[in-house]
Amino acid sequence: MGIRKKSNKNPPVLSHEFIIQNHADIVSCVAMLFLLGLFCAKGSEETAVNYFHHGLKDMATIFFYMLVAIIMHAIIQEYVLDKINRKMHFSKTKHSKFNESGQLSAFYLFSCAWGASILFSENILSNPVSLWEGYPHTLMLFQMKFYYICQLGYWLHALPELYFQKIKKEDIPRQLVYISLYLVHIAGAYILNLNRLGLVLLVLHYFVELLFHLSRIIYFSNEERQAGFGVWAVLFVLARLLTLSLSVLTVGFGLAGAEQQGLSLSEGNFNVLFIRVTVLAAICTSQAFMMWKFINFQLRRWREHAQTTAIKKKSSSAKGKSRKANGVNGSVSANGADSPRVKKEKST
Repeated sequence: MGIRKKSNKNPPVLSHEFIIQNHADIVSCVAMLFLLGLFCAKGSEETAVNYFHHGLKDMATIFFYMLVAIIMHAIIQEYVLDKINRKMHFSKTKHSKFNESGQLSAFYLFSCAWGASILFSENILSNPVSLWEGYPHTLMLFQMKFYYICQLGYWLHALPELYFQKIKKEDIPRQLVYISLYLVHIAGAYILNLNRLGLVLLVLHYFVELLFHLSRIIYFSNEERQAGFGVWAVLFVLARLLTLSLSVLTVGFGLAGAEQQGLSLSEGNFNVLFIRVTVLAAICTSQAFMMWKFINFQLRRWREHAQTTAIKKKSSSAKGKSRKANGVNGSVSANGADSPRVKKEKST
């Protein structure tokens, strides 16, 4: 994430710099058009609707909440992160990583707390059989559907933010990879009516990622505080194992033994062998990819730690040798120099 430089000069209208500086205001105007359209639309008589299902109209709703996510991103950046950056005086590298961790920490904290409240309200944790029992889960409560719409809107907003935040070209491929992974997995769980399993895995993953980004923020404030990374490393591995276990239990065993088998788009039933194998393959591949990145990250940290300790040992040994050399030179000069009286006796 590039460092924003404020200047008194107004950029030309509709130029790249103008759009980047005023993208939050522009997006706010577009969002207001959506709200005006909702107010002016004539709705039918109110009916008591408790359950919802997904459909093509969700695309417009997801686009609207993508605009909302862009506005919230700009608010957090300007009124929270930029003020902290001015006080801490981070380098360019730390500045970019701090902004990334700050934005994701706020999102992960909110999503983790919201998702956990849904899990408790629907008794999914106390009744794990509900992950596959009664599939297909085409009907959702409002908060479940709204949660998935907000998740898709947030990760879609991350794509234009690559332009708005002036992300470096070398960082764009990494960003695109993890944004695509989030979108594919969340959309897959939403469309295939695996919303309960997807919610459990999202909350589990978000909790571990929240711990990592909080640990990185603490590390930037004081580089000696690295205990959080150790806790995150343990929970990361446990989360991967738990993710694989729940996925195999739900898709591999639960859905395989369910009563409703077959493919029916009208009923939202995707319980066939090919789709089950594809879902498990996608989850296993993503978990293996994350473990590979995790191992590389740990190896890089260990190498950096070994290098810093080696440099400290060399500097301390060099200082010790220089002190010893200074002490020997001082003793030689003190013992080897003859006093005037000794010189006089030698001359006589």
